[in-house]
Amino acid sequence: MTVFQAILEKIKAYDTIIIHRHQRPDPDAIGSQVGLKEILKTNFPDKKVLATGVNEPTLSWIAEMDKVTDQDYEGALVIVTDTANTPRIDDDRFDKGNFLIKIDHHPNDDAYGDLLLVDTTASSASEIVTDWALTLGLSLSDAAARVLYNGIVGDTGRFLYPSTTPKTLQIAAKLREYDFDFASMARRMDSFPFKIANVFDNLEVDENGAARVILTRKVLDDFNITDAESSAIVGTPGRIDSVESWAIFVEQPEGHYRVRLRSKTIVINEIAKRHDGGGHPLASGANSYSLDENEQIYQEIKDTVAHATH
Repeated sequence: MTVFQAILEKIKAYDTIIIHRHQRPDPDAIGSQVGLKEILKTNFPDKKVLATGVNEPTLSWIAEMDKVTDQDYEGALVIVTDTANTPRIDDDRFDKGNFLIKIDHHPNDDAYGDLLLVDTTASSASEIVTDWALTLGLSLSDAAARVLYNGIVGDTGRFLYPSTTPKTLQIAAKLREYDFDFASMARRMDSFPFKIANVFDNLEVDENGAARVILTRKVLDDFNITDAESSAIVGTPGRIDSVESWAIFVEQPEGHYRVRLRSKTIVINEIAKRHDGGGHPLASGANSYSLDENEQIYQEIKDTVAHATH
């Protein structure tokens, strides 16, 4: 029995299925989570299928979460999508069910769960969920196709990132056969509030293309920018031709910094791993606990880019 089939058999065996994703969700987190929920609702209408986590206001146009009680977890199947490690899972009740499945495309450094479907060659968790459903002959709805397509577009940067494969495009083409406004969705994903444009006054770029933006609490408060809103511009420095790799440092209310790392071609996830983080080779996240660590991370980016470009 393949992993695809094993997951389907587990789904068939449970009356209640609760789907989690990672904290501070992006379109792929919500797309894979809610896309899977919609697929299960279509194919197993008698089952109770719930999506849990904190509602993210900036992504409420994609989908919103369900109210999930502690009692719902009794004898339930729990599935976590798009989440590399357990500390990042949104809603810490993920281990309260009867059986746990992990579906993910990040490096499998934390092999949690009773059954794992991890494909690091996939562009996104949404691609994996779609591939799973299509391979097994399950029916998709327009609602499922919409959020799954969202997830793939989000994690491939509108099909610009190296993670975009022929298979990614084939799966996206299948999803486009369904009825949803993909053009409006793409415009929504590519826009951000005008107030966020102010953050680029703080952009630094060195002679080799290593860049950073530091968003202190003062900057965030002065322009009324939330942490979630700041994530909307994480890919924007990469549109500058002279920028190769970059980091966006966002000060948290507790005082530490959430660090979003991106790169066009040079691998930067090892930097993230050294600073309480991880992720994909060209798209990672880390944490910094002092101004000195901020400088250290940026220096590591500069050193990495300088080494790769000389």
